[in-house]
Amino acid sequence: MEVHMDKHLNIVALNVPYPPNYGGVIDIYYKLKALHDAGVKIVLHCFEYERPPARELAPLCEEVYYYRRRTGWAANVTLLPYNVYSRKNPDLIANLLKNDYPVLFEGLHSCYYIGDKRLAGRCKIYRASNIEHDYYRLLARSSHCFTVKTFMRIEAWRFKWYERVIAHACLTLAVSATDTAYLRGRFPGKRIECMPTFHANDEITAQPGLSGFILYHGKLSVAENEHAALYLIKHVFSRLSHPCVIAGMNPSRRLADAVAAHPHITLEANPSGQRMNRLIREAQIHLLITFQDTGLKLKLLNSLFAGRHVVANRLMLAGSGLDPLCHIADTPDEMAEACNRLMQLPFTPECIAERSALLIPAYSNKHQAQRLYGMIYENL
Repeated sequence: MEVHMDKHLNIVALNVPYPPNYGGVIDIYYKLKALHDAGVKIVLHCFEYERPPARELAPLCEEVYYYRRRTGWAANVTLLPYNVYSRKNPDLIANLLKNDYPVLFEGLHSCYYIGDKRLAGRCKIYRASNIEHDYYRLLARSSHCFTVKTFMRIEAWRFKWYERVIAHACLTLAVSATDTAYLRGRFPGKRIECMPTFHANDEITAQPGLSGFILYHGKLSVAENEHAALYLIKHVFSRLSHPCVIAGMNPSRRLADAVAAHPHITLEANPSGQRMNRLIREAQIHLLITFQDTGLKLKLLNSLFAGRHVVANRLMLAGSGLDPLCHIADTPDEMAEACNRLMQLPFTPECIAERSALLIPAYSNKHQAQRLYGMIYENL
């Protein structure tokens, strides 16, 4: 369906979606861009949280509003999730009431006003980036800090209770088949659709050939990603003779010390976007593992669009339908064997053609943007 030029949409973002350099904001930023390119006029509402206002968002939007979060202990004394209550802001609801456009809420974090009576009758869309209570429960399991672990457990309980507000949405968009099935079971009778994560890739840019290193990449300050990196160092990379690179934002001292014990393992902390793209493009193998099966991992999509061989465990692939494009390995023995084998195997044009057949248009930003507003238009 082609989108008409007079279509408007409010988007409520949990953070300033620029620069697009970690999971949630990557999905939001490239969704903004794809909808703008499709002719949708966007009013963006975003909360400032460790990221300043970004002038780069203005060309994509009709208007951009910024709101302060209410952080600290005062925002934590509530039955609502801290990440929701801290985004309560009367200016947000006032600005949403200035128009009658549909409202897309990005993640449960942004949903404080989704059930507000003043928005009754409005078309409201909920974007589920993952199943939040599962995500926070697994973050608690991965954390080494008692205080953080306790907070994550409480937040997981709060999100499980708060999840009921999704019933106020006329359309819910999940990022994976697994999450779609869960939400359909949780909210029978509501419209729940699967829509993959939006991402930085407009086309397959993977290069055929052979190179000399293995890559793991992700936002390393996230407990889940640090856990995966430490696991790979201890159980897989330490058994290999090939150069291995771990790259991402804000690695901990604990991770740096683990890398330092192995001369053939390198840590690239806070690489520029250009440097990260080069690492993704030039690595011979992307070794991607996770210990939680919620959401759709952006690092998987980036690796398949722009990288060579991908070795992944089943939890990384859960609900994605991308299993045929990856070498599946669940144990350290399987991962080490796959790496040793694929380091000798050139990535071929036939592999690229296979990826193109499965990724396009299913994971095309342009296709998904047109599909998204088509579904919204059906509810107007």
